[in-house]
Amino acid sequence: MGEAQLLAWVLMPDHVHWLIQLGGEPLTRVVARMKASVSRELRCSAPVKSRIWATAFHDRAIRREEDLRAAARYVVANPLRAGLCDALAENPFWDAVWLGEG
Repeated sequence: MGEAQLLAWVLMPDHVHWLIQLGGEPLTRVVARMKASVSRELRCSAPVKSRIWATAFHDRAIRREEDLRAAARYVVANPLRAGLCDALAENPFWDAVWLGEG
């Protein structure tokens, strides 16, 4: 069974966007594992008493390989569109696997 790969992500004030390339595991299982992992890290670093995640999530399938980078650009640009920063360099809460590629 193949592993899922996190291609891009951005942290927003009240939600997170993940661009995930699935392996053999169903999306619901991948999201549950990611939520559990982040929850453990948060609870280790700070006493979080409230619920961290909503039970549901929104997903959108990308069918063509060439759409991945466009989707990643859209994901990481969310803080710009929300007016949280004027440039991506001002926001440390994002990443993409394509950083450093020419």
